[in-house]
Amino acid sequence: MTSAPLAARLTDVAGPLFFPVTAYGPDGTVDLDAFRTHVRKGIDAGAAAVFACCGTGEFHALTPQEFGAVVAAAVEETAGQVPVVAGAGYGTALAVQYARLAEEAGADGLLAMPPYLVVAGQEGLLGHYTALAAATGLETIVYQRDNAVFTPETVLALARTPGIIGLKDGYGDVDLMQRIVSAVRAGLPGGDFLYFNGLPTAELTGLAYRGIGVTLYSSAVFAFAPDIALAFYRALDSGDDDLVNALLDHFYRPLVELRAKGHGYAVSLVKAGVRLEGLDVGEVRTPLTEPPAEHIEELARIIAEGRALLEKRGQERGEHA
Repeated sequence: MTSAPLAARLTDVAGPLFFPVTAYGPDGTVDLDAFRTHVRKGIDAGAAAVFACCGTGEFHALTPQEFGAVVAAAVEETAGQVPVVAGAGYGTALAVQYARLAEEAGADGLLAMPPYLVVAGQEGLLGHYTALAAATGLETIVYQRDNAVFTPETVLALARTPGIIGLKDGYGDVDLMQRIVSAVRAGLPGGDFLYFNGLPTAELTGLAYRGIGVTLYSSAVFAFAPDIALAFYRALDSGDDDLVNALLDHFYRPLVELRAKGHGYAVSLVKAGVRLEGLDVGEVRTPLTEPPAEHIEELARIIAEGRALLEKRGQERGEHA
């Protein structure tokens, strides 16, 4: 954990937000050494923050003891270079327990995931996240998706809640997000509330979200192809629409179409990609399952196509230099 506030460290980042997978050994237990290697590779590649034990990190599959150990490993490996944000979820009581474990492990903040199973009203959701934010000294980002979708009024109330610094949107309703951004801007003048595009393969909607002022995003691709993810990030940030569109057309769209071919591919396909890059992080835990060989081969072709595009772009720029 660092002394600088998480909100300040995430306000002006220079790279993608890294959501590492959780590594398992051949016997299915957590492999902390492989996880540390995975985290170190991400930091060295230019990650702006490490979000440990979140959706891509199979939060749902970890015991509390495993969760604490993995978060602590991420904190140790980053050594303050970038902030570490840990997932927290389930019902309020369990979410608070995970939040306190994350705080004990040295995390800089929390990503508060939707409550387990139940569909709650706005009042109940507000009570849940308010209690979670008050349970520790960690700054909290609320994750909107699935059974936790907020009205603009609720998000304004969240933004006014001590300890809650931002909203990550995994729901994908741009109209709703625009109204949320507008409501918070009008109701909290001068407030520094953060917004994150948290859709699976968020790069695909990066242009749309940037149009409403949402520039921070989670990158699952960064976990297995950080060179491609970073090139896209820089192109989007600098307004290089030619490269952005080329990567969308020849890498990200095919990747999303492959992801749609299997349940749980937002996690298992990412893990397969990490293994393709030479780091054995094991397979996903049940109830998720591994992609078949033909889908992993397709993933390898898509990655190769993305890198070939970047190489061609580099050659063209060298010729024009």
